Amino acid sequence: MGGLFGVVSTSDCVSDLYYGTDYHSHLGTRRGGMAVCNDTDIQRAIHNIENSYFRTKFEAELNRFHGHFGIGVISDTDPQPLIVGSHMGTFGIVTVGKINNQEALVQRAFKRRSYFSDTTAGEVHPTEVVAMLVCEADSFVDGIKNAQEVIEGSCSMLLLTDQGIFAARDRLGRTPLTIGCRDGAFAVSSETCAFPNLGYEVDHCLGPGEVIRMSPDGWEQQTPPGERMQVCAFLWVYYGYPASEYEGINVEDVRNRCGAALANNDGTVVDFVGGIPDSGIGHGIGYANQRRLPYRRPFVKYTPTWPRSFMPQNQKMRDLVARMKLIPVRQLIDGQRILFCEDSIVRGTQLRENIQVLFEYGAKEVHMRPACPCLIHPCEFLNFSTSRSTLDLAGRTAIKALEGAEDRHLDEYARHGSERNLAMIDRIREKLHLTTLQYQRMDDLVAAIGLPKDQLCTHCWDGTSYT
Repeated sequence: MGGLFGVVSTSDCVSDLYYGTDYHSHLGTRRGGMAVCNDTDIQRAIHNIENSYFRTKFEAELNRFHGHFGIGVISDTDPQPLIVGSHMGTFGIVTVGKINNQEALVQRAFKRRSYFSDTTAGEVHPTEVVAMLVCEADSFVDGIKNAQEVIEGSCSMLLLTDQGIFAARDRLGRTPLTIGCRDGAFAVSSETCAFPNLGYEVDHCLGPGEVIRMSPDGWEQQTPPGERMQVCAFLWVYYGYPASEYEGINVEDVRNRCGAALANNDGTVVDFVGGIPDSGIGHGIGYANQRRLPYRRPFVKYTPTWPRSFMPQNQKMRDLVARMKLIPVRQLIDGQRILFCEDSIVRGTQLRENIQVLFEYGAKEVHMRPACPCLIHPCEFLNFSTSRSTLDLAGRTAIKALEGAEDRHLDEYARHGSERNLAMIDRIREKLHLTTLQYQRMDDLVAAIGLPKDQLCTHCWDGTSYT
């Protein structure tokens, strides 16, 4: 995934930039980067953060940074920020998103005798492709418009210039950007959880395709938002931080409502409710409160040295990280009928191991309630690394077992309560060795978020999307 943070200030911005970027570390563990614009140049640092946290990699360098404008990124794609020399002047750029037509854009550039300097294993970095598109125009605003018009997929970006910071949300608003303000400073962030402890108040949520320019004196709109929005619904279900809000809707509050909706459709007799840490906790609390059942923690998470398990690129390492983080509490498991809420079931490999541990520790029954419908389609719009192919998805694996192919009758499998939907869910339940398995209804998920369905991207569940 990844996250962006930028700040403009009448005083030195480095401290806010450092901590504000760090508040996006839950979105990635591959690389972190910062760039600061001062009176003479743009200073930059990029570090690999796979084996160490963002703060520890950048803390020793803070004294060499100074300036009033700065951008930062947590990236799970290419090393960022890039510093680009252009006919518009030198600028820094950071991006979040996914460019589905990148190869076509690269070949178009080659035909124009353009070149790319940053490559990894022969692959051009997506942020450099975006920078190339920006530089095709005569101004930063027109360049951003050009990039947004030709990119298929999504791309939100920040540009660091001597005029301030240009912030642009992707054309259909799949990834959020929000402006915060305080005396003498403005910030823009993917996650609003970066604001409170730095003293910022939410001032404006950028709309789809909206472009603004921030300076220490304030911000002004450069391009108005488009009429159509497709914000990723998975933000609230899974990878958003509980203290953040998107479109003014808090993540933890939505998760509580998701859990309550699951409870309203369930009468299973259990001894207590738990949540798979971390994102399943909010769903579990909502479920337990709605049914007036005890909430307990039969799994506790050990976080000091283990990153988020969906980030390491090797699947074997992802499974190891996930297994080592969750520690079972035998005294809360033995002889109990336990119902867990989980944000989602992607592959199900690690969840199956967790369930096996519960039964080995004496659980009588284990029931699972994912807070969203069954994932059937891989994400086409964000670099969400756990869903790279269809057969990475437990739903598609079950469909292949039932149909002999993983792409048949997908609409019927996605329709809640249909014969094929129930058969798919039961196949997943058997594979995971669960006592019962019930998924969230799509209409309940949409209601829990509180936006009209046509403003949400629900592609990974039902295949519907706008481009």
